[in-house]
Amino acid sequence: MKHRVIGKQENSRMCLVCGMKNPFGLKAAFYELEDRQLVCVFHPTEIHQSYPGRMHGGITTALLDETIGRAVNVQSDQMLWGVTVEFTTKFRKPIPLDTDLRVVGRIVKQDGRFFEGTGEIVLPDGSVAASGTGRYLKMPLEKIADFDRGAEEWQIIPSDHDPAEFEF
Repeated sequence: MKHRVIGKQENSRMCLVCGMKNPFGLKAAFYELEDRQLVCVFHPTEIHQSYPGRMHGGITTALLDETIGRAVNVQSDQMLWGVTVEFTTKFRKPIPLDTDLRVVGRIVKQDGRFFEGTGEIVLPDGSVAASGTGRYLKMPLEKIADFDRGAEEWQIIPSDHDPAEFEF
């Protein structure tokens, strides 16, 4: 099934997952879909390995957690963030290096100050390599940390490789 991209989310300077100037960062990109899902695009390399040729499980969990936590902002007028309260990862198959990965996240329940979400890491053949579920506290960024958008270079970074749609 095809899913149309309706927007791209911001990256920052030093975030471990989305930080574009973090030398140890993953430099992941996040795309909002018309069906209220969020897709993260990431290409693991040798520096992201645990066992030879396999992506580290901690990176797997970080990608799932970040994608689900950001999904609360899809098609929202209010910029909120998910502060992780609890998170569970299920590892289904090894995640190879040097391949394009999609991390798909969605919100499945919201009640007051909390939300719950689910997500999957999808391999190029369409199979699910890992899945995650989490519970988050909704908070504006200004209440989470001292955050200066300019200093943190919080911005949408256009790319010639930005997709118009995803198929999964």
